[in-house]
Amino acid sequence: MFEDFYGLRARPFQLTPDPAFYFESATHRKALSYLGYGLAQGEGFVVITGEVGAGKSTLVAHLMATIDPARLTAALVVTSALDGEQIVHVVAQAFGLAVEGHDKASALGAIESFLHAEARAGRRCLLIVDEAQNLSVAAIEELRMLSNFQLGAHPLLQTLLLGQPEFRQLLLESDQLEQLRQRVIATHHLTAMTAGEVRGYIEHRLACAGWQGSPSFDEAVHARIHAATGGIPRRINQVLNRLLLLGAVEQRSRIEVAMLEEVLGELDDDGAIALVAPQARAAQPLQAAPAATVAEQVAQAPVVSGLDAAAAAAMIEAALAHRDAQIDELQQAVLEVAASAEHARRVASESGASAPDGTPAAALQEQLADARAHIARLEARIEEQEATLRHMLTMLIEWFEGGEQRAAA
Repeated sequence: MFEDFYGLRARPFQLTPDPAFYFESATHRKALSYLGYGLAQGEGFVVITGEVGAGKSTLVAHLMATIDPARLTAALVVTSALDGEQIVHVVAQAFGLAVEGHDKASALGAIESFLHAEARAGRRCLLIVDEAQNLSVAAIEELRMLSNFQLGAHPLLQTLLLGQPEFRQLLLESDQLEQLRQRVIATHHLTAMTAGEVRGYIEHRLACAGWQGSPSFDEAVHARIHAATGGIPRRINQVLNRLLLLGAVEQRSRIEVAMLEEVLGELDDDGAIALVAPQARAAQPLQAAPAATVAEQVAQAPVVSGLDAAAAAAMIEAALAHRDAQIDELQQAVLEVAASAEHARRVASESGASAPDGTPAAALQEQLADARAHIARLEARIEEQEATLRHMLTMLIEWFEGGEQRAAA
């Protein structure tokens, strides 16, 4: 629907991986570098991991589109929960092999014969296993055994494993996968896109669909999308699909922050997406605030439109003063705990360690426990304050960079 309204010739934010819309963020560029290095080696395993929606499947689709079938035969397996015998049959099917028997030996024989035939024809073979976190350890070991096939001193099969973070953890920690770890020649964990990359990602995908500048976007929209999605491509696609649909329904040629907040609120209420930063309250220009409310103000107003340098400096100064006050309070609490502990030690040594409840020693021990709990609460508050400050600085940097870009334009 919104494609017609905005004059787009394709759906720019479809959830299905499409190599035509591949966007090379810094983490994807690094992943491709590792893939290139690994493929040049022609052996062993290359491992790419990342969060759900981080772009692993899109990366594979891009890779498959660039492969020369005259030099490399690639097969893709998207796994479910498979055991050791099942994975062998699935690999055979992925390479298009008809296995006469239903036993593992027949499948292995067919795979080996195929790999030898490909090598004699001058082609290497690559097995791509997506969603590898679903595999059992036995299935992963079977994949390692397939890598043993060779012609003379030349390996016949190379494997690319793609999985979610738990697969990376399994490879690092499992005692049963030591031999596989020794055959991993390259590995990379896809991280989220930065706030700056989110804008490039959105505009790139729109341009691939024939975007001519409509819709345009408020300056703060991209930063808010990054905050809500954590820079995960699939989440961004989900938000943009709904956002452009709303724009088409309301016949808006410019996407505003208020529209984005409405969409985020709907997605949050529907549970359709795991937002990092759910719907924010109505955005207000950030002004200097009392130290006690700085964290709440920032949390409720992640959009930085209307912020000037004086207000920014005042906010940071107030937040720093609040943090310093908390640190002073924590230090004072530590001194009080130390004094209480020393006093409790002396009282206990004078009255005996087995003093009944109600004695000064028991009361001091209770005070000591309360003081330690107070320290723990203060430490948690200081950590929250540090996180708030980092968030504020990130927003300010983005805002000032945006100002420089606007001034240059």
